[in-house]
Amino acid sequence: MSASESLRQETSQRGTWDDVRDLPPSAKLVAKVLEYNDTMTQQQLADETLLPSRTVRYALNRLDEENVIDSRFSFSDARKRLYSLAIES
Repeated sequence: MSASESLRQETSQRGTWDDVRDLPPSAKLVAKVLEYNDTMTQQQLADETLLPSRTVRYALNRLDEENVIDSRFSFSDARKRLYSLAIES
């Protein structure tokens, strides 16, 4: 596999705003909040969006299914995950 094929596969796995269009309103709100804030935890997203934690968790799962967010463990608290938007420009 060449480097260009690898790059092509990696970029094709990333979502677009068109992928977000058909998602529930809560997922769209979470995506917009992540667009304006680089990286946030689930609790920070719940505080910012005023949505219940369960709704934010559902929205994050839906966004993850569409490959429009990246998540990683927090170095300061390994129990938490940090979420960021991964949409092609």
